[in-house]
Amino acid sequence: MHPALQRYATPLTTGLFLVSLISGVALFFHLGSAYFHSMHEWLSMVLIAPFLLHLWRNWRGMMNYLRKPAFAISMVVSLAAALFFVLPATSGEGGGRPPVFALSQQVMQASVMEVAAVLDTTPEALRAKLADAGYAVDSDQQSLAEIASAAGRSTMDMAGALVGQSH
Repeated sequence: MHPALQRYATPLTTGLFLVSLISGVALFFHLGSAYFHSMHEWLSMVLIAPFLLHLWRNWRGMMNYLRKPAFAISMVVSLAAALFFVLPATSGEGGGRPPVFALSQQVMQASVMEVAAVLDTTPEALRAKLADAGYAVDSDQQSLAEIASAAGRSTMDMAGALVGQSH
């Protein structure tokens, strides 16, 4: 391994882990979601590279861990914890996420006309609000998800625009 990679593998793993830890805790408590959501997702993906470098650099020590029962037990416990969230999702129960996420996904599948009624506004006013936020609405029958997708943005961004928060 190149000396520079050796020198930075562990510090980068540590630094990006701390970013992931702090942003994950903030997301858990719904603090600054507009700031932390993308940060957490993207930098957690970036964390993969230094993690692999760290494993490569510390391979002998890692092999010692692999031989111990504590490692196997830890992997089984981790898998069981992950399955706790995955199994409800496969049965249609939401995967451990708050029900408000399922509701918001359903709202985003509704048309401009339907959502305008729910928001106690007119379709024209809702179209104007979306246009001000940079969305092009071709028809009152378009779903909010279609409009967001056509704009190359997420439904989370659109929800922020609808309630006056930027993402």
